[in-house]
Amino acid sequence: MKIFPLLPAIASILLLNALPARSQTTFNEVEYSPRQTVFKLNAPKQPKLTLYKSGQGDTRLKHIKMQPAGKNVWTCTVKGDLKGKFYTFNIGKGETPGVFAKAVGRCGKRGAIVDLKDTNPAGWDNDTQLTTKKMTDLVIYELHYRDFSVDPSSGLVNKGKFLCLTEKKAIDHLKELGINAVHVLPSFDFASVDENHPEQPQYNWGYDPLNYNVPEGSYSYDASNPTRRIFEFKTMVEKLHENGIRVILDVVYNHTFDLDHSNFNLTFPGAYYRYTADGKPSNGSGCGNETASEKPLMREFMLESVAYWAKEYHIDGFRFDLMGCHDIETMNLIRKELAAINPNIFVYGEGWSAGQCALPTDSLAVKANMKQMPGIAAFCDDMRDALRGPFSDDHKGAFLAGLPGYEESIKAGIAGMVAHPQVDYSKVNYSKEPWALEPTQMISYVSCHDDMCLADRLRAELPGISTDEAIRLDKIAQTVVFLSQGVPFMLCGEEMFRTKQGVHNSYNSPDSINRIDWDNLKRYPKLYSYYCDLTRFRREHPAFRMGSAEEIRKHLEFLPTKNGMVTFMLKNHAGGDEWNNIIVCINAGDDDQLVDIPDGKWYICGDLDAIDTYRSDEFVGHTLRMYGQSVKILHD
Repeated sequence: MKIFPLLPAIASILLLNALPARSQTTFNEVEYSPRQTVFKLNAPKQPKLTLYKSGQGDTRLKHIKMQPAGKNVWTCTVKGDLKGKFYTFNIGKGETPGVFAKAVGRCGKRGAIVDLKDTNPAGWDNDTQLTTKKMTDLVIYELHYRDFSVDPSSGLVNKGKFLCLTEKKAIDHLKELGINAVHVLPSFDFASVDENHPEQPQYNWGYDPLNYNVPEGSYSYDASNPTRRIFEFKTMVEKLHENGIRVILDVVYNHTFDLDHSNFNLTFPGAYYRYTADGKPSNGSGCGNETASEKPLMREFMLESVAYWAKEYHIDGFRFDLMGCHDIETMNLIRKELAAINPNIFVYGEGWSAGQCALPTDSLAVKANMKQMPGIAAFCDDMRDALRGPFSDDHKGAFLAGLPGYEESIKAGIAGMVAHPQVDYSKVNYSKEPWALEPTQMISYVSCHDDMCLADRLRAELPGISTDEAIRLDKIAQTVVFLSQGVPFMLCGEEMFRTKQGVHNSYNSPDSINRIDWDNLKRYPKLYSYYCDLTRFRREHPAFRMGSAEEIRKHLEFLPTKNGMVTFMLKNHAGGDEWNNIIVCINAGDDDQLVDIPDGKWYICGDLDAIDTYRSDEFVGHTLRMYGQSVKILHD
């Protein structure tokens, strides 16, 4: 029997506990009270503070030179009640609301002075992050507000707004689907949508940060009112919490929309970004610049920013865009910071960058270094691409296309990417060793926003595929995702057989490409029902939600199969499950196969038609025929 030592896990946890405490010194730039407002800024030279009557236009009230209050720290106090006024800082490079504005005017060029108590909906003081026994209980649904709500078929009133997720139809759909965590695409104030013209068709995912700590104005009904966007965002969070649904914020700290004119460089040039040895901006983000999480100001900014969203907005989790651009120590400090606020706050991200970073890979938060980041999860592209083919080639298939050689990668994903005696990592497509200490570190998925949706991908790699076959393969893919160990994740609209007309990167495509057609619920009711079956079955059976690698190695066994098929058994009441043994057989190929299972009486509770805990079609024997492109779930 192979022994899997716990020393690496113990060492990583000890390292996390030994991380230094946060300094908490830099980013409360505006402290408002009815009596006075105190402004503070970290900058290398004396800033000028300008007060304005409104968020745009020539409405200047006064200029004030800020005074030194320590090394590179400047301050000034303005007497009187400034609520509703606006401000900018200027060190001679141009006006900026600073790096940590908590409210802004339209288009985010001026900070707003507000009393945050005015932004709280009724009952907000009683709202808090939701708890869960273990992170593998989560079912994450990634959505863009506009995609979800804009089509007339949605029946939603608040189209493209935060408030669309407060509507009964939206919440009822999420609950029926079995979702308990919504991952919202970037919701901070971003640069690419002109808030001056909300009546014009504009679309962007929002991965172009402007003001990191303010909700996006275009998702509000009045971007010119600094408190309204905050109130509406909080109202959304509160309503989702009331219905048992967590809110996970997509954060993009790895780059800014612009380098030279970013709030970072207008405030403290060079202090927030990485540069190559020849002095050029590093571009690990693929967006022209790359922030430097290891530098004191950027690290402190990230720590205070996530803490602010968690405390002020009661955010339940954070998804880090291109997490592989950030250094390991900063990510661990973030995990520690959030755990002190609420240990149930979930942290995960993309375990890669989009280019070469100006730090060595062994210091970055990439997937291969996840063992150094206990309590943080990463997306499993190993299993994703083993299912549907590589991200880099939309026309190349894999397991779902009936191609051999991907079974070991599927098995690794089913095991939560932890060490398992029956998984040969030398045959896994990207990772040649297990990268997760625990299954709670793996996000299982087959599609997300920045890729083809599943139906389009199947059509691209299998030209001429019929709708019936595409739906079968869609169901097979999600069976693997939702019945794997780890944390399942799905793209909004997949349950409706969503299409983006074959567009891979639809970040700025119009509504006609990105919108979800809710009428597909009527066109493909059996597909939707199957998605609901999967989430319910996972929720009813803790065998699929084991929280530790030790449990998985003890209770998960892979049964022998040929190419194109994976079969596994969860045995001896895995995870405390009521059922003794559960077998899941997955045949993605066209050909029928025979599978040997333990001899005895079994009950078939699931296939591609339906999955039901209380279904009990009897099967006696030890050889099971698996038809091409089929799934069977049995228990004894």
